Amino acid sequence: MSDRRWMPILSTALLVASGCARSEPAAVAAVDALPAASAQAAGDATTMALASEAASTTLAAAEAAAPAGGFDPSSVPVSGASLPPFPFFKTPDGLVSVYDDKDKHISYDGQYFIAGDKPVLVEGRIFRDKFNLQNDDRAYSELEFHKNYENVVAALGGRKINTAQYTPEVAAAVGGRDAVEKHHYGAVAVPDYRHDSYLVRTADKEYWIDISSGAIPLHGYVVVLEKQGMQQSVGLLDAAAMKQAIDDKGRVALYINFDVDKATLRADAQPVVDEIRKLLEADPALKLSIEGHTDNTGSAAHNQQLSTARARSVLGALVGLGIDPARLQSRGHGQEQPIADNASEDGRAKNRRVELVKL
Repeated sequence: MSDRRWMPILSTALLVASGCARSEPAAVAAVDALPAASAQAAGDATTMALASEAASTTLAAAEAAAPAGGFDPSSVPVSGASLPPFPFFKTPDGLVSVYDDKDKHISYDGQYFIAGDKPVLVEGRIFRDKFNLQNDDRAYSELEFHKNYENVVAALGGRKINTAQYTPEVAAAVGGRDAVEKHHYGAVAVPDYRHDSYLVRTADKEYWIDISSGAIPLHGYVVVLEKQGMQQSVGLLDAAAMKQAIDDKGRVALYINFDVDKATLRADAQPVVDEIRKLLEADPALKLSIEGHTDNTGSAAHNQQLSTARARSVLGALVGLGIDPARLQSRGHGQEQPIADNASEDGRAKNRRVELVKL
């Protein structure tokens, strides 16, 4: 297929960035047009050459940064564009999302992006979309789908940051394919499925983008993540409320914050642990089983290990606060005892819990 086919699409995206008008719109566009640049493009050929040179320079910088100690987001220049509203992209011409609108937005989760030659887990709010590229109304090749998004990201002032694909060796750096796909909303993490990772930086925000494709029939995937901390939505259950629940039901479910896909307690989990300590100190005869639970994302074996490790972490924290270990035991149940439907994000959040069970 001739490269000449892509010249109208690429030049359109670049002309948007430079403020020039053009009658044919690109197949994928940002939600709002970007402001004009200070200097007008000297022509399609010159603009394309400059854009290619800039992209090559940035890619080289990312390659150089990754082996030295991991990808550095500051290697991507801050965008000078006025960004349209999150998540930036319109639906490509002729395509229809497979998701309902309510399923496209995830308030908070982690997503792996390939930065340099290694997967990097980033947390924040997520937008996802998925399209059948072989639909009857308007079919897209893999190249056309990726090229359209590449052009629009460039117009937004973003840069491509990956220099590798999801080979078994790349996925192994973070625990293998199962570990990657536990926090992944794009195409599966295998070598034959193409993933392009991008980063758009402003003065105070980072927007990470994964454009991927694969499956039979061919599908295209879009993931846009705004990096940010989680907004706490669950209030603290104090020692008195824990005691009431244990007296009434013999158990109480707690939502304790751990690092994503790890058993490490976060700093904001300490107040909950302190309340458990108060509960135990107020009733010296009380003995508890600390039991970890997960949602069904990822493999059952991994979730069993994770829930067991998290329960042990809570037990260890209590012992560190002076609680007699003879009063405590821990165990993990993995994904086997859900209390809500794992089909929704809210349900999965409820299932990710630690329970105190009276012995």
